[in-house]
Amino acid sequence: MNFIEAMKSSQLTARIEILSGVTVSLALVPEAIAFSLIANVSPLVGLYSAFIIGLVTALVGGRPGMISGATGAIAVVVVSLVARHGVEYLFAAVILMGLIQIGIGLLRLGKFIRLVPHPVLFGFVNGLAIVIFMSQLDQFKTLGPDNSSQWLSGAPLWIMAGFVLVTMAIIYFLPKLTTAVPPSLAAIISVSAVVIYFDIPTRTVGDIASIAGGLPQFHLPLVALNLETLKIIFPYALIMALVGLIESLLTLTVIDEMTETRGRGNKECLAQGSANVLTGFFGGMGGCAMIGQSIINISSGGRKRLSAATAACGLLLFILFGAPLIERLPMAALVGLMFMVAIGTFEWASLRIMRKVPAADVFVMVVVATVTVLFHNLAVAVLIGVVISALVFSWENAKMIRARKHIAADGAKHYHIYGPLFFGSTTVFQEKFDVMNDPQEVIIDFQESRVVDHSAIEALNRLTERYAKVGKTVHLRHLSADCRQLLENASAIIDVNYMEDPKYKLAVDELA
Repeated sequence: MNFIEAMKSSQLTARIEILSGVTVSLALVPEAIAFSLIANVSPLVGLYSAFIIGLVTALVGGRPGMISGATGAIAVVVVSLVARHGVEYLFAAVILMGLIQIGIGLLRLGKFIRLVPHPVLFGFVNGLAIVIFMSQLDQFKTLGPDNSSQWLSGAPLWIMAGFVLVTMAIIYFLPKLTTAVPPSLAAIISVSAVVIYFDIPTRTVGDIASIAGGLPQFHLPLVALNLETLKIIFPYALIMALVGLIESLLTLTVIDEMTETRGRGNKECLAQGSANVLTGFFGGMGGCAMIGQSIINISSGGRKRLSAATAACGLLLFILFGAPLIERLPMAALVGLMFMVAIGTFEWASLRIMRKVPAADVFVMVVVATVTVLFHNLAVAVLIGVVISALVFSWENAKMIRARKHIAADGAKHYHIYGPLFFGSTTVFQEKFDVMNDPQEVIIDFQESRVVDHSAIEALNRLTERYAKVGKTVHLRHLSADCRQLLENASAIIDVNYMEDPKYKLAVDELA
């Protein structure tokens, strides 16, 4: 009986995974086409990229259920490369991008995503949600008589808006009735059936571009293998690699929180790199994880590799056999789906906690989201957020250093230091000491403190030098092993001698 139940459960899981993958594959089509147009390459380039990257990362990636493919973040980076040097240099840059990502994975640098503070993650997610929402607004525009972009009006606008709202309503209310079918897939099929059956005039996928094609073909980039080519493609490849990994690892973090599981960042770096190397050899534009499609998959029940692999394979089947049908899908259904993704992606909790968290955290959230929306440069947005957070952390810790003082029976003055001694707190640290009025022997106790960096070492040497000039002796006590090692490493640079240094008069007392 248990075996039969296990089989039924396995079949149910497989059905949910496959249906979820089909839903994602439908949503991938317009996105891949749009990103291809942004990069000034053929729509099939973006579609092939989505297939190859999606399949490789589905099979060997570090986060089952996460969807990868051609993305806007990468497309924005390569626009100038394609315009200046042509598409062949793009393929070469994508291969180099993948090699850089593999190197990052082998060096196990993916763990540094842990340095991204939560406010930066909130800003990243909120900014992407706004970008996803705004990117769909182009579907409400059309070309005017002078080939300028104009907003839809009249019946076309009402038809478009109406089907968008119907799609959103189905996605929202269907789960309250049944979970047998992913609501996103049900919405797309329902709206498409109505539009196709009644031949309602509205924009379709085919109005953007044709997706019909064959299998991707192996292709060596037609560029010269010399230093000049490397100089051209390396800056783009490096930026693409970093942007791709930042978006992928942050998406992995978001999915981890949604599923209460943990992905493997370094393994994802290797998978992303391998996928980009392969897609570069098959004429692809490169890509990374896609937060919107990943959320569609997770929300539809996809948790395993089967759903992501189905999405990638489904995309290839559309290209090979299903183009006539897929091109008839109304864009209204896909726009409604992406609107719901944007709503689900946005961290609404971040608005509720704004009055409860430090003002600096709110500032970081707003800055990261704003940079993401205005410049579509996730690497810069995240870097700015991390730098601001680090500066705020340093400033707050700089104010924490303090000293408790007392004079012992033997006449020596003791300074008990509390808080970390580092570049931000050295000035305040120096102000704690009364060199001229202190007795002949001064003991500085670091039991509740740490010497963190080179600035802290310099501060100690300046302080002991001040005491030495007036003929007084300083002893450092309770330095931790790592602090003593730090001072030993720096002694060759700044001429510190623990045992007996006539220049600095610095002695270290090691107490058991």
